[in-house]
Amino acid sequence: MEPVAGTGHPVTVLSYPVSRRSAGRLGAFTVRMFRPHIYVTYGVLWALALEGSAVVTAPASQGWSPTWRTAVRAITVVLTLLFLRMADEQKDLDYDRVHHPDRPLVTGAITGAELRTAMAVIALLIAVANAAVSRLSAPLALAAPAYAILLAFLERHCGRIRDSQLVNLAVTYPVQIIAGGYVYLSLADCGTLRPGWRAAPLLLVFAGTFLHFEFARKTERDAAPDRRTYSSTVLGPAGSGLAALALAAVALLAALALFLPWRLAGGAVAAWLPYAAVAFPVLGAWQYFARRRPSWPILPAMGFIVCFYLSLIVQALART
Repeated sequence: MEPVAGTGHPVTVLSYPVSRRSAGRLGAFTVRMFRPHIYVTYGVLWALALEGSAVVTAPASQGWSPTWRTAVRAITVVLTLLFLRMADEQKDLDYDRVHHPDRPLVTGAITGAELRTAMAVIALLIAVANAAVSRLSAPLALAAPAYAILLAFLERHCGRIRDSQLVNLAVTYPVQIIAGGYVYLSLADCGTLRPGWRAAPLLLVFAGTFLHFEFARKTERDAAPDRRTYSSTVLGPAGSGLAALALAAVALLAALALFLPWRLAGGAVAAWLPYAAVAFPVLGAWQYFARRRPSWPILPAMGFIVCFYLSLIVQALART
């Protein structure tokens, strides 16, 4: 509302310029805080690697070929990650005021109302897109955004969840499982695969991969006690680094148990390709422990995710 000049009476501002301005602010927020070249790449690789791996390891599999439904699932995962990023920005506001005073929500470059409006639009887009995929895909796709809203409520009302890094991880990580479960169960609802015990090691592969990166990016030798790192928990700098290395090992061992590459006569190179990614966590561990880096190097952690997921996609296509 703005007053009419010379009268003091309020009138409604035309919505188009306001909406256009909000869209520009949301675009700037997305470019800065979501970094499409990182998050979009991660989301697409995650969705494709998970779908391809789920299909080719299913009983009586006829192989995997991406379809338009694959594209919808990949877009859904990316939009879900953007929704989670927007939710995190709001629930971490008090922490960011102290440790990240240049964040858009802190500086006023974006408002909470604008983020919540964008989140509502994202949820609507997810629902509409997945309604065309299968009967259950839309509610499955909305489960992760719904859990993110629940997390905001829990963190607001429970100090232990908010302030304890390990407890917070235990409560927040399931949103990744829910998002992965959406891809898997959407495939099942479309009749592409029949759910079975292989879902457990499959999700373990992706859990270990993500958690390796999560621990790696929050492992520092001299982190301040009030910083949200795993080094500042009971794990300490060494324990946090060992956890990062162990989680990468979990992902690779679960992949070995799931794919059994030694049983394949054809496509042997593609079948063994994912395990070459072990070089990245080994490099990170060497730099952190042997070279005494002040923090776990982020590039090897990112390289592990990208190369591992890319090779899982190549493997799935090679088994078609």
